[in-house]
Amino acid sequence: MDYAERELTLVLIKPDGLKNSITGYILSQLSGFHTGLHFAAAKIVAVSEMLASEHYAEHRGKSFFPPVVEYLMGKAHYPKDPAARRVVALVYQGPQAVTKIREVCGPTNPHVAREQKPGTIRSLGTLVDVLDKDGKTVDKRMDNLIHASSGIPDAEREIKLWFKPNDIPPLMNIYPVSESAEFYFFKEGKLLKAYEAGAVRLTAPGDIVWASDYEALKALDAGKTPAVSLESVAAKYLINHA
Repeated sequence: MDYAERELTLVLIKPDGLKNSITGYILSQLSGFHTGLHFAAAKIVAVSEMLASEHYAEHRGKSFFPPVVEYLMGKAHYPKDPAARRVVALVYQGPQAVTKIREVCGPTNPHVAREQKPGTIRSLGTLVDVLDKDGKTVDKRMDNLIHASSGIPDAEREIKLWFKPNDIPPLMNIYPVSESAEFYFFKEGKLLKAYEAGAVRLTAPGDIVWASDYEALKALDAGKTPAVSLESVAAKYLINHA
């Protein structure tokens, strides 16, 4: 089976999709019956601020960045119920996985989806005003129920952010992995080589990790600038970390 037949893409059923109890509908629309694709991985995630910020990293500095981070964290839809804040993270695989999933999802803007692609998943979403501290509308937040990778490079970055290699069956994984030869820990935004109280282990000798993550950790340890940020490496290891 060649790479094109094993293409991967990330899907997130966002907090508004869960709150509106349409998870089953979304999964049925994304099923092999409609798309010809199949699951490669799945997990329930309580989204940390670090994970949400890394997911939307390209939007840092924009007026809507803080609201969309809170949105993905579930704070917008469950302000008084932290236990309900979660997303369903999925990886789908198959020929043209990115394109097929995006076709079922529809345009990013729910209003555009209703006009141009009625019947798609996002056509069930809405727009919400983003207010400043004085109550003035400064932007719009798109409550569009679902995230789908926009292209093959984005799919790889996002899958590596939300999933570790052992979350995906080896025969379904298409991204390079490495075997760690050493310990790396993360604490308060810093990389450590030895454990300290409160630190989270990123790798241990023998662990299978994304090759790109391992190269980034070695670069940081050597005082060099890595290809990906430490936060993007660490975020997945903090998923559902108490």
